[in-house]
Amino acid sequence: MEPSRLTKKERHELILSEVRRSASIRISKLARRIGVAGETIRRDLIELGEAGLLNRTYGGATISLVTSEPVIAERGLTMVEERARIGRGAAGLIEKGSIVMIDGGSTAYEVARSLSQHGRDLTIITNSLGVASVAGANPGFRVILCPGTYDSREAAVLGEDTVEFIRRYNADVAIIGASALNTEGPSDMISGAAAVKRAMMRRSLSTMLVVTNDKFGRSGLERVCALSEISDVVTDSEPAAELRAAIDEAGGELHVFADG
Repeated sequence: MEPSRLTKKERHELILSEVRRSASIRISKLARRIGVAGETIRRDLIELGEAGLLNRTYGGATISLVTSEPVIAERGLTMVEERARIGRGAAGLIEKGSIVMIDGGSTAYEVARSLSQHGRDLTIITNSLGVASVAGANPGFRVILCPGTYDSREAAVLGEDTVEFIRRYNADVAIIGASALNTEGPSDMISGAAAVKRAMMRRSLSTMLVVTNDKFGRSGLERVCALSEISDVVTDSEPAAELRAAIDEAGGELHVFADG
């Protein structure tokens, strides 16, 4: 499709991609890159800024620090196709008979949903009510639900009881999501969720990070771990060169399940 014929949604996605890649970018450069008038880009930046997706500056924009995150029910309504592709791709990487820890993120839920459609024996350990429910629909799965303090934002349990419970088990793989991902590693906006992710990672032989491309190049409140602690990164789009190089250098395997 010619740049001038891009829809507003496609322009917004391209703008966010360019800003993440460069950290900051000028309106004039975006206008040339996309092939539309500077005033069109200016209006797009206003809308993206009001949505909290970037910070507008004089004559341009910079990446936005993630300071809050919608509740899981709202997140599940965005990036629907991308999460589904990640879910199917990640599920295909899980071996029969595995013990799998899955955290409470919306993308991790899609992995559990895809796994539940496979006819293979798995043990699922999770702090997410949604994951437990969808995994429990498969009669071949053994589902272990963690105790803890219920967090309605995440539809999951968090806290010391959750972390202590996780420490009782061993797993083949921990599947975790993140609020943001940059060269320093994944981060999360909820400290309790970050603690659960780390607990699952410590008790698992490997860690699979599942993350949509809108999290690339961003920073959340609390870093979960370094990239070197991630075995596999499963996503829906190729990261920018800097992030891709950091993943490769850290020793992780990148799995991109793009559209088509």
